[in-house]
Amino acid sequence: MFLTASGLMVALALALVLWPLLRQAGRQTRRRGLIALAVLFIFGLPLASAGLYEMVGNPAALNPAAAKQPLTLDQAITKIKAQLGHDSADPNLWTLLGQAYGAKNEPALAASAFEHALKYRPDDADLLVAWAQADSLAQPQHMIVGEARARLERALAVDPTHQRGLWLLGISDFQLQHYSEAIATWTRLLKLLPPDSDVARGVAKQVELAATRGSLKLSHAQAQVLSAATAAGAPPPATAGSSAPRLIVKVSLAPQLTARLAADSVLFVYARNSSGPSIPLAVARLPASALPATVTLTDAMSMAPGMNLSSAQQVIVGARLSAQGQALAQAGDLEGSAGPVAVSRTQPISIVIDKVVQQ
Repeated sequence: MFLTASGLMVALALALVLWPLLRQAGRQTRRRGLIALAVLFIFGLPLASAGLYEMVGNPAALNPAAAKQPLTLDQAITKIKAQLGHDSADPNLWTLLGQAYGAKNEPALAASAFEHALKYRPDDADLLVAWAQADSLAQPQHMIVGEARARLERALAVDPTHQRGLWLLGISDFQLQHYSEAIATWTRLLKLLPPDSDVARGVAKQVELAATRGSLKLSHAQAQVLSAATAAGAPPPATAGSSAPRLIVKVSLAPQLTARLAADSVLFVYARNSSGPSIPLAVARLPASALPATVTLTDAMSMAPGMNLSSAQQVIVGARLSAQGQALAQAGDLEGSAGPVAVSRTQPISIVIDKVVQQ
Protein backbone atom coordinates (compact mmCIF):
# COMPACT_ATOMS: atom_id res chain seq x y z
CA MET A 1 0.00 0.00 0.00
CA PHE A 2 1.05 3.51 -0.82
CA LEU A 3 0.66 4.91 2.68
CA THR A 4 2.42 2.12 4.49
CA ALA A 5 5.45 2.48 2.27
CA SER A 6 5.92 5.98 3.75
CA GLY A 7 7.89 7.14 0.73
CA LEU A 8 5.47 9.98 0.09
CA MET A 9 5.72 11.13 3.70
CA VAL A 10 9.48 11.36 3.40
CA ALA A 11 9.23 13.21 0.11
CA LEU A 12 6.69 15.62 1.52
CA ALA A 13 8.94 16.30 4.47
CA LEU A 14 11.82 17.09 2.15
CA ALA A 15 9.57 19.24 0.00
CA LEU A 16 8.54 21.32 2.98
CA VAL A 17 12.20 22.00 3.70
CA LEU A 18 12.86 22.98 0.15
CA TRP A 19 9.96 25.37 -0.34
CA PRO A 20 11.47 28.12 1.87
CA LEU A 21 14.74 27.67 0.01
CA LEU A 22 12.88 27.94 -3.29
CA ARG A 23 11.41 31.28 -2.33
CA GLN A 24 14.92 32.61 -1.81
CA ALA A 25 16.49 31.04 -4.89
CA GLY A 26 17.73 33.59 -7.35
CA ARG A 27 17.05 31.96 -10.69
CA GLN A 28 14.11 30.09 -12.21
CA THR A 29 16.24 27.09 -13.12
CA ARG A 30 17.33 26.74 -9.53
CA ARG A 31 13.75 26.78 -8.30
CA ARG A 32 12.73 24.06 -10.73
CA GLY A 33 15.67 21.92 -9.79
CA LEU A 34 14.89 22.16 -6.09
CA ILE A 35 11.23 21.39 -6.60
CA ALA A 36 12.27 18.21 -8.32
CA LEU A 37 14.21 17.04 -5.27
CA ALA A 38 10.92 16.01 -3.71
CA VAL A 39 10.64 13.49 -6.52
CA LEU A 40 14.26 12.45 -6.11
CA PHE A 41 13.72 11.41 -2.50
CA ILE A 42 10.55 9.48 -3.27
CA PHE A 43 12.38 7.19 -5.62
CA GLY A 44 15.92 7.27 -4.32
CA LEU A 45 14.84 5.33 -1.24
CA PRO A 46 15.38 1.55 -1.07
CA LEU A 47 12.26 -0.44 -1.95
CA ALA A 48 10.90 -3.10 0.37
CA SER A 49 9.24 -4.95 -2.48
CA ALA A 50 7.35 -8.12 -1.70
CA GLY A 51 8.18 -9.35 -5.16
CA LEU A 52 11.89 -8.74 -4.67
CA TYR A 53 11.71 -10.62 -1.39
CA GLU A 54 10.17 -13.58 -3.15
CA MET A 55 12.96 -13.44 -5.72
CA VAL A 56 15.95 -13.33 -3.36
CA GLY A 57 14.51 -14.68 -0.10
CA ASN A 58 14.59 -18.24 1.12
CA PRO A 59 11.80 -19.63 3.34
CA ALA A 60 14.37 -22.03 4.77
CA ALA A 61 15.93 -19.02 6.47
CA LEU A 62 13.16 -19.36 9.08
CA ASN A 63 15.19 -22.30 10.32
CA PRO A 64 18.20 -20.88 12.21
CA ALA A 65 20.29 -23.88 11.22
CA ALA A 66 19.68 -23.20 7.54
CA ALA A 67 19.87 -19.40 7.71
CA LYS A 68 22.13 -17.67 5.21
CA GLN A 69 23.31 -14.14 4.79
CA PRO A 70 20.80 -12.15 2.69
CA LEU A 71 21.86 -11.17 -0.79
CA THR A 72 23.19 -7.70 -1.35
CA LEU A 73 21.38 -5.44 -3.80
CA ASP A 74 24.05 -6.06 -6.43
CA GLN A 75 23.73 -9.81 -5.95
CA ALA A 76 19.95 -9.56 -6.26
CA ILE A 77 20.31 -7.65 -9.52
CA THR A 78 22.71 -10.29 -10.83
CA LYS A 79 20.26 -13.04 -9.91
CA ILE A 80 17.32 -11.28 -11.57
CA LYS A 81 19.33 -10.67 -14.74
CA ALA A 82 20.36 -14.33 -14.81
CA GLN A 83 16.72 -15.38 -14.67
CA LEU A 84 15.90 -12.90 -17.43
CA GLY A 85 18.49 -14.72 -19.52
CA HIS A 86 16.21 -17.75 -19.35
CA ASP A 87 12.91 -15.88 -19.65
CA SER A 88 13.26 -12.39 -21.10
CA ALA A 89 9.50 -12.10 -21.66
CA ASP A 90 8.57 -12.11 -17.96
CA PRO A 91 7.26 -8.63 -17.04
CA ASN A 92 7.50 -9.47 -13.34
CA LEU A 93 11.24 -9.99 -13.61
CA TRP A 94 11.68 -6.72 -15.53
CA THR A 95 9.62 -4.93 -12.87
CA LEU A 96 11.77 -6.36 -10.08
CA LEU A 97 14.90 -5.33 -11.95
CA GLY A 98 13.56 -1.79 -12.32
CA GLN A 99 12.75 -1.62 -8.62
CA ALA A 100 16.21 -2.89 -7.72
CA TYR A 101 17.90 -0.31 -9.94
CA GLY A 102 15.67 2.37 -8.43
CA ALA A 103 16.75 1.32 -4.94
CA LYS A 104 20.35 1.57 -6.13
CA ASN A 105 19.70 5.12 -7.41
CA GLU A 106 20.31 4.23 -11.05
CA PRO A 107 17.20 5.79 -12.62
CA ALA A 108 18.21 5.41 -16.27
CA LEU A 109 18.64 1.66 -15.84
CA ALA A 110 15.41 1.51 -13.84
CA ALA A 111 13.52 3.28 -16.62
CA SER A 112 14.95 0.87 -19.19
CA ALA A 113 13.81 -2.13 -17.16
CA PHE A 114 10.33 -0.69 -16.67
CA GLU A 115 10.18 0.01 -20.42
CA HIS A 116 10.74 -3.70 -21.07
CA ALA A 117 7.97 -4.60 -18.62
CA LEU A 118 5.60 -2.16 -20.32
CA LYS A 119 5.99 -4.03 -23.61
CA TYR A 120 4.00 -6.82 -22.01
CA ARG A 121 1.75 -4.70 -19.79
CA PRO A 122 1.24 -1.39 -21.64
CA ASP A 123 -1.74 -0.38 -19.52
CA ASP A 124 -0.34 -1.21 -16.09
CA ALA A 125 -0.77 1.98 -14.04
CA ASP A 126 1.94 1.06 -11.54
CA LEU A 127 4.46 0.46 -14.34
CA LEU A 128 3.54 3.68 -16.13
CA VAL A 129 4.07 5.67 -12.94
CA ALA A 130 7.29 3.80 -12.14
CA TRP A 131 8.68 4.58 -15.61
CA ALA A 132 7.69 8.25 -15.32
CA GLN A 133 9.38 8.63 -11.94
CA ALA A 134 12.58 6.92 -13.09
CA ASP A 135 12.70 8.94 -16.30
CA SER A 136 12.33 12.22 -14.43
CA LEU A 137 15.19 11.28 -12.11
CA ALA A 138 17.40 10.57 -15.09
CA GLN A 139 16.87 14.09 -16.46
CA PRO A 140 19.34 16.89 -15.54
CA GLN A 141 16.67 19.09 -13.92
CA HIS A 142 14.44 16.18 -12.82
CA MET A 143 11.51 17.76 -14.64
CA ILE A 144 8.36 15.68 -15.15
CA VAL A 145 7.53 16.70 -18.70
CA GLY A 146 7.10 15.19 -22.14
CA GLU A 147 6.68 11.43 -22.20
CA ALA A 148 6.95 11.17 -18.41
CA ARG A 149 3.97 13.46 -17.95
CA ALA A 150 2.07 11.74 -20.76
CA ARG A 151 2.52 8.38 -19.08
CA LEU A 152 1.37 9.75 -15.74
CA GLU A 153 -1.79 11.00 -17.42
CA ARG A 154 -2.25 7.61 -19.06
CA ALA A 155 -1.79 5.85 -15.72
CA LEU A 156 -4.43 8.04 -14.12
CA ALA A 157 -6.78 7.33 -17.02
CA VAL A 158 -6.38 3.64 -16.17
CA ASP A 159 -6.56 4.20 -12.40
CA PRO A 160 -7.89 7.66 -11.42
CA THR A 161 -7.16 6.90 -7.74
CA HIS A 162 -3.46 6.08 -8.17
CA GLN A 163 -2.09 8.12 -5.28
CA ARG A 164 1.57 8.25 -6.30
CA GLY A 165 0.52 9.15 -9.84
CA LEU A 166 -1.57 12.06 -8.55
CA TRP A 167 1.28 13.29 -6.35
CA LEU A 168 3.77 13.26 -9.23
CA LEU A 169 1.37 14.84 -11.69
CA GLY A 170 0.81 17.64 -9.18
CA ILE A 171 4.57 18.14 -8.93
CA SER A 172 4.72 18.34 -12.73
CA ASP A 173 1.95 20.96 -12.71
CA PHE A 174 3.86 22.93 -10.08
CA GLN A 175 7.14 22.71 -11.99
CA LEU A 176 5.39 24.08 -15.07
CA GLN A 177 3.85 26.86 -12.96
CA HIS A 178 0.37 25.53 -13.70
CA TYR A 179 -0.68 26.25 -10.15
CA SER A 180 -4.43 25.91 -10.69
CA GLU A 181 -3.92 22.44 -12.15
CA ALA A 182 -1.57 21.51 -9.29
CA ILE A 183 -4.24 22.50 -6.77
CA ALA A 184 -6.87 20.44 -8.59
CA THR A 185 -4.60 17.40 -8.83
CA TRP A 186 -3.48 17.49 -5.21
CA THR A 187 -7.06 18.09 -4.04
CA ARG A 188 -8.00 14.83 -5.79
CA LEU A 189 -5.20 13.16 -3.85
CA LEU A 190 -6.33 14.68 -0.55
CA LYS A 191 -9.76 13.12 -0.99
CA LEU A 192 -8.11 9.69 -1.03
CA LEU A 193 -5.98 10.18 2.09
CA PRO A 194 -6.99 9.83 5.75
CA PRO A 195 -7.63 13.41 6.92
CA ASP A 196 -5.88 12.76 10.23
CA SER A 197 -2.59 11.72 8.63
CA ASP A 198 0.70 13.59 8.33
CA VAL A 199 0.63 12.75 4.63
CA ALA A 200 -2.65 14.61 4.15
CA ARG A 201 -1.41 17.62 6.07
CA GLY A 202 1.77 17.63 4.00
CA VAL A 203 -0.16 17.58 0.72
CA ALA A 204 -2.42 20.31 2.07
CA LYS A 205 0.62 22.53 2.63
CA GLN A 206 1.57 22.05 -1.01
CA VAL A 207 -1.94 23.09 -2.05
CA GLU A 208 -1.60 26.23 0.04
CA LEU A 209 1.79 26.96 -1.50
CA ALA A 210 0.45 26.53 -5.03
CA ALA A 211 -2.40 28.92 -4.23
CA THR A 212 0.08 31.47 -2.87
CA ARG A 213 2.42 31.16 -5.83
CA GLY A 214 -0.41 31.55 -8.31
CA SER A 215 -2.26 34.23 -6.30
CA LEU A 216 -5.28 31.94 -6.50
CA LYS A 217 -8.35 31.59 -4.33
CA LEU A 218 -9.51 28.07 -3.57
CA SER A 219 -13.01 27.06 -4.55
CA HIS A 220 -15.45 26.28 -1.74
CA ALA A 221 -15.09 22.54 -2.36
CA GLN A 222 -11.29 22.74 -2.41
CA ALA A 223 -11.25 24.81 0.77
CA GLN A 224 -13.40 22.20 2.53
CA VAL A 225 -11.05 19.37 1.56
CA LEU A 226 -8.06 21.44 2.66
CA SER A 227 -9.69 22.32 5.97
CA ALA A 228 -10.43 18.68 6.73
CA ALA A 229 -6.81 17.74 6.09
CA THR A 230 -5.25 20.52 8.15
CA ALA A 231 -7.67 20.59 11.08
CA ALA A 232 -7.67 16.90 11.94
CA GLY A 233 -4.95 15.40 14.03
CA ALA A 234 -3.13 18.67 14.72
CA PRO A 235 -0.25 18.11 17.14
CA PRO A 236 -0.90 19.35 20.69
CA PRO A 237 0.75 22.59 21.72
CA ALA A 238 3.90 22.39 23.81
CA THR A 239 3.41 22.57 27.56
CA ALA A 240 4.42 25.71 29.39
CA GLY A 241 7.32 23.97 31.11
CA SER A 242 8.72 22.21 28.06
CA SER A 243 12.18 23.07 26.80
CA ALA A 244 12.45 22.91 23.02
CA PRO A 245 15.88 22.18 21.51
CA ARG A 246 18.04 25.14 20.50
CA LEU A 247 21.31 24.21 18.87
CA ILE A 248 23.79 27.07 18.64
CA VAL A 249 26.12 26.46 15.70
CA LYS A 250 29.28 28.46 15.04
CA VAL A 251 30.49 28.08 11.46
CA SER A 252 33.84 29.14 10.03
CA LEU A 253 35.75 28.47 6.81
CA ALA A 254 39.17 26.82 6.86
CA PRO A 255 41.83 29.29 5.65
CA GLN A 256 43.10 26.89 2.99
CA LEU A 257 39.68 26.93 1.28
CA THR A 258 39.20 30.70 1.22
CA ALA A 259 40.44 30.95 -2.36
CA ARG A 260 37.80 28.42 -3.48
CA LEU A 261 34.89 30.43 -2.10
CA ALA A 262 32.74 31.98 -4.83
CA ALA A 263 31.46 35.47 -4.10
CA ASP A 264 27.78 34.54 -4.48
CA SER A 265 27.95 31.22 -2.61
CA VAL A 266 25.12 30.27 -0.26
CA LEU A 267 25.65 28.82 3.21
CA PHE A 268 23.35 26.03 4.40
CA VAL A 269 23.44 25.03 8.07
CA TYR A 270 21.40 21.99 9.02
CA ALA A 271 20.82 19.18 11.50
CA ARG A 272 19.70 15.65 10.65
CA ASN A 273 18.88 12.62 12.76
CA SER A 274 22.03 10.62 13.44
CA SER A 275 20.15 7.31 13.31
CA GLY A 276 17.23 7.99 10.99
CA PRO A 277 16.53 9.32 7.50
CA SER A 278 19.09 11.80 6.21
CA ILE A 279 16.44 14.46 5.66
CA PRO A 280 17.22 17.66 7.61
CA LEU A 281 15.23 18.32 10.78
CA ALA A 282 16.19 22.01 10.71
CA VAL A 283 17.76 24.16 8.00
CA ALA A 284 19.07 27.73 7.84
CA ARG A 285 20.15 29.53 4.66
CA LEU A 286 22.56 32.50 4.73
CA PRO A 287 24.81 34.33 2.30
CA ALA A 288 28.43 33.22 2.38
CA SER A 289 29.38 36.78 3.30
CA ALA A 290 27.93 36.09 6.77
CA LEU A 291 30.93 33.88 7.61
CA PRO A 292 32.05 33.39 10.28
CA ALA A 293 28.45 32.91 11.34
CA THR A 294 26.50 31.86 14.41
CA VAL A 295 23.17 30.16 13.72
CA THR A 296 20.57 28.85 16.15
CA LEU A 297 18.66 25.82 14.85
CA THR A 298 15.21 25.32 16.39
CA ASP A 299 11.97 23.41 15.83
CA ALA A 300 10.69 26.47 13.99
CA MET A 301 13.02 25.50 11.12
CA SER A 302 11.46 22.03 10.77
CA MET A 303 10.13 20.63 7.53
CA ALA A 304 6.93 18.88 8.59
CA PRO A 305 4.89 17.98 11.66
CA GLY A 306 6.77 15.46 13.76
CA MET A 307 10.05 15.87 11.85
CA ASN A 308 11.92 18.42 13.91
CA LEU A 309 14.76 18.55 16.41
CA SER A 310 12.44 17.46 19.20
CA SER A 311 11.80 14.19 17.36
CA ALA A 312 15.45 13.12 17.67
CA GLN A 313 17.83 12.40 20.52
CA GLN A 314 21.08 12.93 18.64
CA VAL A 315 21.81 14.74 15.39
CA ILE A 316 24.59 15.36 12.93
CA VAL A 317 25.09 19.09 12.42
CA GLY A 318 26.53 20.21 9.12
CA ALA A 319 27.37 23.31 7.11
CA ARG A 320 27.82 23.54 3.35
CA LEU A 321 28.78 26.32 0.96
CA SER A 322 27.10 25.99 -2.43
CA ALA A 323 28.39 28.04 -5.35
CA GLN A 324 25.15 27.24 -7.23
CA GLY A 325 22.82 27.95 -4.31
CA GLN A 326 21.50 24.39 -4.53
CA ALA A 327 20.06 22.56 -1.53
CA LEU A 328 21.48 19.29 -2.84
CA ALA A 329 25.23 18.83 -2.56
CA GLN A 330 27.18 19.30 -5.79
CA ALA A 331 30.77 18.47 -6.67
CA GLY A 332 32.99 21.38 -5.65
CA ASP A 333 30.81 22.48 -2.73
CA LEU A 334 32.62 23.11 0.55
CA GLU A 335 31.38 21.40 3.70
CA GLY A 336 32.04 20.46 7.30
CA SER A 337 30.13 18.63 10.04
CA ALA A 338 30.09 17.72 13.71
CA GLY A 339 28.41 15.07 15.79
CA PRO A 340 26.55 13.15 16.75
CA VAL A 341 25.46 15.68 19.36
CA ALA A 342 22.53 15.57 21.75
CA VAL A 343 19.63 17.85 20.85
CA SER A 344 19.57 18.90 24.50
CA ARG A 345 23.04 20.41 24.16
CA THR A 346 23.30 24.02 25.25
CA GLN A 347 26.97 24.67 24.51
CA PRO A 348 27.81 26.05 21.05
CA ILE A 349 28.73 23.55 18.35
CA SER A 350 31.74 24.55 16.27
CA ILE A 351 31.96 23.54 12.61
CA VAL A 352 34.90 24.25 10.35
CA ILE A 353 34.14 23.96 6.65
CA ASP A 354 37.29 22.15 5.58
CA LYS A 355 36.29 19.61 2.92
CA VAL A 356 35.51 19.73 -0.80
CA VAL A 357 32.56 17.64 -1.99
CA GLN A 358 33.71 14.98 -4.45
CA GLN A 359 31.19 13.37 -6.80
